[in-house]
Amino acid sequence: MKSYRLGTRLMLVLALVVMSVSHSFAKSNEYKFKVHNNTNQAIKKIQVSEDGKKWGWFDIGNGIKAGATVELVWDKSTDNESCEQYFKAQFANGEWSEAVKFDFCEKDVVLEFN
Repeated sequence: MKSYRLGTRLMLVLALVVMSVSHSFAKSNEYKFKVHNNTNQAIKKIQVSEDGKKWGWFDIGNGIKAGATVELVWDKSTDNESCEQYFKAQFANGEWSEAVKFDFCEKDVVLEFN
């Protein structure tokens, strides 16, 4: 009976270690994607929304030059949000692109503005 308890305890400890390691590995991943500006104007602002109504901002510094590709990283505060998000950009002339829904869980996502 003692070996059964020892085995059960050992399995429980091992399971906790595995869960702890996988949890810390998952938290260390950054969710990244690329934006390619295929227009003749700089992108000055980028907004994202889970529901298409309430919008948040991406920090893109001074903008994304015409023809440039940049890599953006999601803020950790969005980790519990849906993979599918609406995305739109404001150009140097003040006009906004149409909001388009993307699946950011897809591997190697590149958003292209034309």
